[in-house]
Amino acid sequence: METSKKCAVIVSLDRRDADSVDRRDINLERRNPSSIPLSAYIRQAIDLYFAQLKGHDAAGLHAMVISEVEKPLLEAALEHSGYNQTKAAKALGLSRSTLRKKLDQYGIS
Repeated sequence: METSKKCAVIVSLDRRDADSVDRRDINLERRNPSSIPLSAYIRQAIDLYFAQLKGHDAAGLHAMVISEVEKPLLEAALEHSGYNQTKAAKALGLSRSTLRKKLDQYGIS
């Protein structure tokens, strides 16, 4: 899956709404992904989320974004460490017990 599409999944956006949003002259799909900071993708997804709200109040946005980013981060760290929790925890800068709590929280085994 393309990085820009993964970003849109962060906040469960309908891709059709993406066309109506001012992207602040950032066309992420045409630029070299390695030159674009992750924060730009996240900002785009959040802007799209607010556009989809169409003026309605957002609630729980912080917790939603953190959970949508944290789960795939934990999964990727585990995959890249060969599912070694000690190595994954070290890569993430977490204690192994904190990693285990987060894995339980997200239902990752």
